[in-house]
Amino acid sequence: MRTRSDSPQTAARKHASPAAARNPQASRVQDIMTSDVEACNATTDLAATAMVMWRRDCGFMPVVDTVTKKVVGTITDRDICMAVATKGRRASDIRVSEVISGKAYTCAPSDPIGKALDIMRAKRVRRLPVVDAHGTLTGVLSLNDVVLHTRAQSGETGTGPEELLRTYQAICEHLQPA
Repeated sequence: MRTRSDSPQTAARKHASPAAARNPQASRVQDIMTSDVEACNATTDLAATAMVMWRRDCGFMPVVDTVTKKVVGTITDRDICMAVATKGRRASDIRVSEVISGKAYTCAPSDPIGKALDIMRAKRVRRLPVVDAHGTLTGVLSLNDVVLHTRAQSGETGTGPEELLRTYQAICEHLQPA
C-alpha cells in the first residue's frame, strides 16, 4: 500500500512486480495488485479499522473469516462514516459485522486486468480483493493500481485509457431513484 510520503510514481513502481517492469504488456492482476495488505474481521471495531486505514493511507479493507481466512466482505472509509453518523454510537462501539453487506466481489491473481475491470464496472466498485482458488486473500486490486501502472507503462498494460475511462464512468454513474 502507498504511504503518505510515496509519490504516485514511487507507488506504481512499488506495486508492479519485476515481471511487469520487464514486460510493459503485462496484463494479469498479479502483476499490478497490491500484495502487502491488511484485513480485519467481523468482530473488529470500526475505530480500529479506521486506524489501520489511516496508517496504511487507504480507504478499503477486506474482511476475512477468523477461522477459514476466506474473504467474507469488504469495508470502506465511507461505510465507517455512514455507520457512525446513522447509528448514534462511537466507532469503537460498532463492529464491522454491523456494517458490511456480506458480499465480496473478488478476482484471482491470474485474471486478466480486463476481467477485473469488467467486475468493477458491473458491480460499481473501485477495489477488488484478490483471492486464491481457496478464497484466501492474496492482495487487493484497485482502480488506482491500474491507472498508476498504465501511466508508469505509458498506457501499455493491454488495458487502454478508453477501458479505464469506461470503468470509472460506470462506477461513478448516479443511481436513478426507483
